[in-house]
Amino acid sequence: MVTLKGKPIKLEGTFPKVGQKAPAFSLVNRDLQDVTLANYAGKKKVLNIVPSLDTPVCAISTRKFNQQASNMGNTVVLIIAADLPFAMSRFCDAEGLDKVITLSTMRGAKFMTDYGVFIADSAFGGITARAVIVLDESDTIIHAELVPEIADEPNYDAALAALKK
Repeated sequence: MVTLKGKPIKLEGTFPKVGQKAPAFSLVNRDLQDVTLANYAGKKKVLNIVPSLDTPVCAISTRKFNQQASNMGNTVVLIIAADLPFAMSRFCDAEGLDKVITLSTMRGAKFMTDYGVFIADSAFGGITARAVIVLDESDTIIHAELVPEIADEPNYDAALAALKK
């Protein structure tokens, strides 16, 4: 169960599990180009899925993963949110966050249900719950955390530890 400030919310889709292949996706990058999971083939991937970079916890998690990204060999950190690419770029540029890649669900709404993070009700209806999924070089899931309370930060240590295995 996932909550928003203690109140249960309904998610649609199935959250992937460790050991599964990650579902393919197409999302929009800062240059308004569609990119897919295949664009990052051969690299480990951290999918930091957040409701919006305009919220404090999402901003904190993006900053923390940006700080750690420079220490991760052969790894990309993908920040995935419902924000428009312009807003995501503006946030990262203003914050000096240059080690993460922002991807918007603008033309990739299927991602939200394929990854089981689509919020179907509440004030946040239509955007994503908070989650961190780590993929190995062959897109097998090696860490998956659907954060139980959207207002809480993810377990950074567990995600980073999965990259070191």
